Amino acid sequence: MEICRVSSGQQQGVAIARALVKDPSVVLADEPTGNLDRRSADEVFAILRAYHSEAACTLIVVTHDRRFLRPGDRIVEIEDGRISSESVQ
Repeated sequence: MEICRVSSGQQQGVAIARALVKDPSVVLADEPTGNLDRRSADEVFAILRAYHSEAACTLIVVTHDRRFLRPGDRIVEIEDGRISSESVQ
């Protein structure tokens, strides 16, 4: 019996690929990089950004990682269940 080990980043990549293969017009990514190291997180966001650009879909990302706020057209920050700020890029 051969054992194949799949990293968290690979598992996340497979989950994203499975979601995108149906060519959705809206993608909701809830903490897509929550358990990933920095390099894997960057790769996941690169995949999501590329799909967003190529498919012209709506991409909604819920994240605590402020590094990924820049590319958004509209950023809504929520604190304690209330909108604390909103900006349009």
